[in-house]
This record gives sequence, C-alpha cells and structure tokens, in this order.
Amino acid sequence: MPTPKQIARRERIEAAAYAVLKESGYKSASLLAIARRASASNETLYTWYGSKQALFRSLVEANVAEARDLLQDTLEAGGDPIATLRTLGPVLLAMVTGDKAITLNRAAAGDVSDTHTLGPAIANFGRGTMAPLLRDLLAAAHRDGALSCDDPAEAADIYFRLLIGDLQVRRVIGVLDELTPEQIAERAAGATTAFLRLYAVPTAADRTEQP
Repeated sequence: MPTPKQIARRERIEAAAYAVLKESGYKSASLLAIARRASASNETLYTWYGSKQALFRSLVEANVAEARDLLQDTLEAGGDPIATLRTLGPVLLAMVTGDKAITLNRAAAGDVSDTHTLGPAIANFGRGTMAPLLRDLLAAAHRDGALSCDDPAEAADIYFRLLIGDLQVRRVIGVLDELTPEQIAERAAGATTAFLRLYAVPTAADRTEQP
C-alpha cells in the first residue's frame, strides 16, 4: 500500500504532467520537465513509470477508472443493470468532457504526425475499455428481461451517441465550456430516458396504463 506521502507525490506528478502537456504538447512533455514541475526527481518518475508513454497511459487509465469500476462491479456482483445505467451517465459524461480528458485529447490530436502513441492509448483505455463493459451490461439486462436488445454492441453505441454526441469534440475544439454538474445531470437523464424508450421492456403496469 502506498503511503500518504507517496500518494501526495503521485498526485503532484500527475498534476504536473497535465500542466506540461497543456503547455507544451505531448512530444515536448518530457519526464524531466514533468519532474521539475512536480519538484520530484527524474529518477522517481523513471522508477514509478518507466517512460513518458507509460506515465500518460496511467493518466488515461486513471481518468476512466470510476466509470470502468462502476460497470465491472455491477457485472461481478450481478447488480441492477438499469440502475447502473442511470448512475453511469453522469459519471461517464463528466469524465469525457472534463478538463483532463480534453487536455489529453487535444494533445493526442497534435501527436498524430509525431509519435502517434497518445491517441491509441486513449482509444484503448477509453472507448476500447468502456464499450465491451457496457455491451456486457446491456446483454445482462436483455437476459434478465429488462431490455430488449438483440445486439448489445449496437445498443451500447447508441447509448454513447445519445449521452456524448458531439460534446467532447466541441470541447476539444474550444467552442463549448466545461459542463456544469446541472448540465451533466440533465443531459445524462435525458440520454437514459431516450435509450430506455428504445430498449426497455414495458412492465405490466406500463401495459395497463396504455390506452
């Protein structure tokens, strides 16, 4: 278990990494520059991460951790998929439109013609991790009779479109400010409602209320 001092040092390093990335871009964001910004030794960064690529992969993975863990815990515990879907929306939307994700995505766009390593890391730990977990959650809901989706992968893609749409792109290109908690909650609730209209299996009470 890391000590409180180690946790605090790691937080300083990660904050420094985001600051250097935002100022200098991925290609110029050296471990030495990050170490200096964090008031840490270059040796510490190499010991903990091994390389710049590994450091930024860890940032990407940490950014998606809350949403990933929510889905994994539900799948492992056999929890309520619909309740999890409602909880997931605000968490996932805040993650993909937050400053950390936007800084990483902007840097990845600038890295395409240089090292082309940050973008694949974002794709792998982001959509590449979340889509299969969401697919499995929707498949579980289908098996339980809560949803009717013969193609859970397609349903997961539709959910992402309803929830995120072009918000992340608009944030990356600087035409949209960071969403407020109220905006996130409203968007997530609307996306979940629209998704359930498409896929939810009507309950007996719903059928009774229909004219």
